[in-house]
Amino acid sequence: MARQGRGRDRCKERFWRDVVRRWRRSGRTIRAFCAEHHLSEPSFYAWRRILAPPQARSAAAGSDERHDGPPTFVPVRVTPASTPPVLEVVVGSGRVVRVPPGFDVPTLRNLLALLEEAPSC
Repeated sequence: MARQGRGRDRCKERFWRDVVRRWRRSGRTIRAFCAEHHLSEPSFYAWRRILAPPQARSAAAGSDERHDGPPTFVPVRVTPASTPPVLEVVVGSGRVVRVPPGFDVPTLRNLLALLEEAPSC
């Protein structure tokens, strides 16, 4: 990192700038990237922090720096807070018919009549 009284080692700085750039393009986690390239994770994190622009350093000071890569977007499916109850009908033969909300009454009547007639398996 910084040398006492002489400033940063330009060669190391160039090396780590290139490493951080390649990591960003790779899409890999820091852990995976460092393992693949035989790099020290603590050194990677230290140099990434040193090379960050001043405004990014001050913003990161109050945040948790545990993310290992660029932001990831995942699909989200919104579902109701609770699913409506399903009506369960136990037919005399021991068969169970689960009926969802909004069922068709005439179709259910026909199905139940058919199940009552048919012998159980």
